[in-house]
Amino acid sequence: MPVADGHPLEADHALLLEAVSEAGELAKSLFERGVETWDKPDNTPVTEADIAVDKLLYETLSRARPDYGWLSEETQENPERRDFKRVWIVDPIDGTKGFVRGTDQWCIAAALVEDGVPLLGVIINPTRGEVFETAAGEGAYCNGKRLTASAPSIVPGCHLIMHTSILHSKKWAKPWPEIKLSMQTSMALRLCRVAQGEADGTVAVSGKSDWDLAAADLLVQEAGGRVTNLTGSPMRYNGPETRHHGIVGAGNAFHDQLLVHTCGWKRNT
Repeated sequence: MPVADGHPLEADHALLLEAVSEAGELAKSLFERGVETWDKPDNTPVTEADIAVDKLLYETLSRARPDYGWLSEETQENPERRDFKRVWIVDPIDGTKGFVRGTDQWCIAAALVEDGVPLLGVIINPTRGEVFETAAGEGAYCNGKRLTASAPSIVPGCHLIMHTSILHSKKWAKPWPEIKLSMQTSMALRLCRVAQGEADGTVAVSGKSDWDLAAADLLVQEAGGRVTNLTGSPMRYNGPETRHHGIVGAGNAFHDQLLVHTCGWKRNT
C-alpha cells in the first residue's frame, strides 16, 4: 500500500503555495483572454481554464510527491487515492460560473489531507490578488495578514452568505430571524470571507464536494471557526463518498447558534 514517506510539512507547504501561485497566473491570463466553455454530463459548466489549471497542478504536485494521492474535480476518479496516507485535493476553478460571467467570484483551491484531515490549504483569488494560506496549528492568513473569524453574540442581525431562497424555505423547522444576506458563487470563497470576519457565517443545503471544502475548512478552523454539516458533524475527506450534504461555517461560539436553526432542515420533504 503506498503511503507518504514523511516529507516535512514545511516543504509541502512551500510546494503547494508555489504550484497554486503559478496556477493562479495561468488562470488569470486565460480569464482575461477568454476561454471555451461547455457543459459536463451533470450540466455544470467547465472551461479550458479548469482543464489547464488541473493539468498544471497535477503535473507539478504529483511529480514532486509521487507517494501522495490525487483527488480533483476535473480528473477522472481513481479509487486508489484511498490507499495513500496523504492526498492532494484540488478544485482547479471553484466558482466556474463566476469565471464564465467575468466576475471576481472564483478561485483556485488546493489542500493536503492526511487520513481524512486537512493539513495545508492554499486558496488564490487571482482577480482580487488574494492569497489565502493555512497550515494545521499555524493560523490562517490572507496576503500575510492573520485572520480571525467574527464572534457575534446573537443570530438576529448577523451577516450570512446564503441563498435568499434557502433562508425562506419551508423546510426549516425553525424560521430564521431578520439577517443580512449576501452570496458568492465559490464555496471556498464563502468560507474565506467567514475566516476573514467579513461574514459571520455561511450556510449551504445543497451538496458540496471535498474539493470545494478541504482547503477552506482548514482556513476557517485556523481562524477560530468550524465547518460542519447541518447537524454539527465535522467533515472527513478522501473517503469513499466525496459529497457532503449541507454545510455550516462560522466562528466557534457562533457556529453553535447557527446549528440551532440548521439542524432542523428537512432534507427529504
